[in-house]
Amino acid sequence: MFKKKEILITAFALFSLFFGAGNLILPPLLGFNAGNQWLIVTIGFCLSAMVIPLLGILAHAKLQGTLMDFGKKVSPTFSLIFSFFIYAIAVALPGPRTASVTHEMAIQPYWDISPWVTSSIYFGLVFIFAINRSRILGVLGKLLTPAIILILLFVIGITIFSFPFDFGTTNITNPFSNGILEGYQTFDAIGAVVVGGVIIISINLKHTDASYEDKRSMIRKAGWIAGLALFLIYMGLILSGALVHSAFPEDTTRTALLSGLAKQSLGNVGNIFLSILVAIACFTTAVGIVTGTADFVKSRCNDSQLAYTLTAIIGSVLGILIGKFDVGYIIIVALPSLMFIYPITVILILLNVVPEKWGSSFVFRAVTLTTILFSIPDFLNSIPALTPKPETFSWIPLQEYSLGWALPALATFILTNVFIRLSR
Repeated sequence: MFKKKEILITAFALFSLFFGAGNLILPPLLGFNAGNQWLIVTIGFCLSAMVIPLLGILAHAKLQGTLMDFGKKVSPTFSLIFSFFIYAIAVALPGPRTASVTHEMAIQPYWDISPWVTSSIYFGLVFIFAINRSRILGVLGKLLTPAIILILLFVIGITIFSFPFDFGTTNITNPFSNGILEGYQTFDAIGAVVVGGVIIISINLKHTDASYEDKRSMIRKAGWIAGLALFLIYMGLILSGALVHSAFPEDTTRTALLSGLAKQSLGNVGNIFLSILVAIACFTTAVGIVTGTADFVKSRCNDSQLAYTLTAIIGSVLGILIGKFDVGYIIIVALPSLMFIYPITVILILLNVVPEKWGSSFVFRAVTLTTILFSIPDFLNSIPALTPKPETFSWIPLQEYSLGWALPALATFILTNVFIRLSR
């Protein structure tokens, strides 16, 4: 059995791996726009940004393998393609976004420096750290996360007690589904299937004599603790954003709102300190993404160090090219890929959580294929130039909420299981 201290350390590690740039900048503006509907968007946001990632960790506790294991019941080829897309999206979108957040929060407010310069220096350093596999990042991560959490708790606490509970009216049409879709932008479901494997490897290396059940129990407990911490931070940041609706202009940006909250709560010094911590936290995330992607390619190329180096170079170059854009633009660009890959990721997580008797290979294949097919309309609707006429897919349930894949996937899951039972 694992000691309580080891469970807490693992929970802390999970929280650190999840808590990145998107987790910080997305909730406040979501609450700001939600107004008196802040609780509804909180539930939606936490469903996709906390509950699903938590289930991803529980799935890892069950599988105790790697990202490749999530889709193996569909087929080895599908699993490889799915893994490739996950890493490609990670290195092309959330990775570069960390440079953009760093520029807008830690560089732009204090120096007149081009985003090109910031992203070039930023990902030049990312490449150096990825090649040298420095352990400094691990040490920094252990120190950074408590500091960021402490500052955020101060920001949330001071804001809640400083502003009256007077919420503006919402300008969001569908608060619940909007919260879910905004939660996509944290990339936490994708993060769950990636970082869960890292946790498994770490536990296996440190506790070689631990049984499968002991490791599963420990990961599940740590996951629940990390999930609860994420929920409290998310709810606090969304509530804070909703409370300050009259203190910021309607067109305020995500980073400007977070910086403004920190400045109002902690003053200039506190805001500067938060900016520095966010910048370093973003940097550790970027290094982790580039390193993880390079490790994946290396493993598929007979452990070739050349493949690792070339992937690290490509990841860093993409970071420079995409990281120069502002955060809002990267979030808009990321939406189509998320509308397609996120439902597939969610379904694979759920299928790996259910008991084995309900998750046969046949069920995996049928439900995953259904999800892919019914994700296409949401994908098309997220691209302005390709947006079909509203009535084209109106027959699909929940299509107006960009969740057209959900009920067909559920129906396929139920029908395939009924078919299997009747066939026996």
